[in-house]
Amino acid sequence: MNLISNIWKQPKTSAAGVLIAVVTIASVLSQQGITLGTVGNGTLVTLAGALATALLGLLAKDPVPASSFLSERTESNGPASSNSTAKLGAWALIALLLPAPFMTGCSGITVAQEIVNWTPTLQSAVATLNSTASLLEPADAPLFAAATVGFDAASKLLVSQAQAYLANPKAPVLQQLQAAVVAFQQNINASLLTAAKITNPNSQQHVLNGINAVGTVVAAILSLVESVSSKSQVAAMAAQSTIKLASVQPYLNQGLAAVMVASHYGEPVELARAQVRQAEVSAVQAGF
Repeated sequence: MNLISNIWKQPKTSAAGVLIAVVTIASVLSQQGITLGTVGNGTLVTLAGALATALLGLLAKDPVPASSFLSERTESNGPASSNSTAKLGAWALIALLLPAPFMTGCSGITVAQEIVNWTPTLQSAVATLNSTASLLEPADAPLFAAATVGFDAASKLLVSQAQAYLANPKAPVLQQLQAAVVAFQQNINASLLTAAKITNPNSQQHVLNGINAVGTVVAAILSLVESVSSKSQVAAMAAQSTIKLASVQPYLNQGLAAVMVASHYGEPVELARAQVRQAEVSAVQAGF
């Protein structure tokens, strides 16, 4: 009886719990390839997951600072409003941190626009990396040049392919975008390994930070491209990835990546940091 009475006393909390369950189940079913039928270009499972996430966002109140709801104590006999807000904020966070396979099948135009939205940051990161040369010791110049060779051309190609996909989100254009982003991702992985050979600590840090900034954007774009790619296409992309993420893991800067993602999406750095970790795990599981 307490269970039933709690449902009536805390309707928003109960509804949020149900929505979290729907998102979780949709995620698991999608990962197992279970669709339950199609709706347009997507599936019933992806639609249910997307709707549940949207409704969860509508249920949640204004976000509570992490330090606030983490330090707040639960008091069963006290006012429920602040506790309820904290719980909903925490649950919304959990939903955002879940893998999002339900994005697969979403509008290609929507994803293409998000990819294009990242390209100014990519261009800025490449320009900043190029300017890093002036901060290095002269002896480090050859390794810097070797580490960043092809970045300008790769960024211009990726921007061009993203814009082309936005204008025409069809399979042949998507294949070109897939090839461009994987090639750039491999270029970045190779550059991290090369930059690690720079012996001057200050020079090495400057170069690694610059490469990580570019790599964060490319990783975000790669994740978006994966969301509109089939399983066989993702497998083919991963097969082209010869320098695996595990080999460059020691040189990745998750803190910098989190700050960039948080700035781009206008979200807390704590949330962005968790998303970055989840994206890396998903990339490794996909074979990158």
